[in-house]
Amino acid sequence: MAKFLVIRLSALGDVAMTIPIVYSAARCNPDDSFTILTQSFLMPVFINRPSNVDVVGIDILGSEKKLVGLMRFVSVLLEEHFDAVLDLHDVIRTKCIRSMFMLRGKKIFVIDKGRAEKLALTRKKKKYFKQLKPITERYSDVFRRAGLKYEEHFQTLYDEKPADLSRVEKELGEKTGRWIGVAPFAKHEGKIYPLRDMETVVSRLAKLPDTKVFLFGGKGEEEQILQGWVRVRQNVVSVAGRFSLDNELSLMSMLDLMVCMDSANMHFASLVGTRVVSIWGATHPFAGFYGFHQNPEDAIQEHLACRPCSVYGQVPCYRKDYACMRRITPDRVMAKITSICKVPS
Repeated sequence: MAKFLVIRLSALGDVAMTIPIVYSAARCNPDDSFTILTQSFLMPVFINRPSNVDVVGIDILGSEKKLVGLMRFVSVLLEEHFDAVLDLHDVIRTKCIRSMFMLRGKKIFVIDKGRAEKLALTRKKKKYFKQLKPITERYSDVFRRAGLKYEEHFQTLYDEKPADLSRVEKELGEKTGRWIGVAPFAKHEGKIYPLRDMETVVSRLAKLPDTKVFLFGGKGEEEQILQGWVRVRQNVVSVAGRFSLDNELSLMSMLDLMVCMDSANMHFASLVGTRVVSIWGATHPFAGFYGFHQNPEDAIQEHLACRPCSVYGQVPCYRKDYACMRRITPDRVMAKITSICKVPS
């Protein structure tokens, strides 16, 4: 029996995409154990995990932010006597962590992030415009290089245990008709569909027969924006700030469709087997971060010579107009949604 430490600290969507891979590897190697190291607030996403998978949280914004705290934390991890470290992140902090294990003679396996290919995909001129290896394949490659058996054995987080719907049904009632989720936010402006246009989409969705719309977002400003949309519309409910992550996942599993950005919610919906219509701006599915098992035809995007301009959407628009998002009309978004739901727009 071997013990493996698997590291992925951020971002939220990238951590979510480790789940199909780690769970599959654990099921293929039942005599081995796997401990996932991630940020503490991300631990709840690892629900219904195989019995040989554990999760350890690290506070990289608090006690483990500085090098001294990080080294103290890793010193405790070293006492767990892991046989190998699988670094699925490969950033400065994870390099520090794995270096301490390397000094103890432990085997280290590191993800190939394809940085050169991604730079070629996102450069302004002479783009290498081609589908790159999905991040999930890059993750699984690390497990294979570690000598582990690997076959995909994951469909949803609820493969072996059904979702607990008790809290959701207590708050929202039992499902009747069609439920559509809308998650209009993302971390960077280049990945956010104009909110005025998304509000138009929400209004039109709310008027579809036998349809209820659920709005997803974070606490604070996002929550306030969504409450404003709810106040003037029927059949629209904001769940921002109302549920824990595991309950949000349960709700997402009840949706007929999720409409969102290239964001963590795309990956959460994918993990529970819900179909996703995603809207893409500065980023592109070619970079390898598309939703797990989602249909590529469900991605809405404007084909411009400047796209994609970044892998993660953090680069300011050098056109200054975010045409990649603003040229996508609400009519186009609604046409995609209604074709999937098979209702008139």
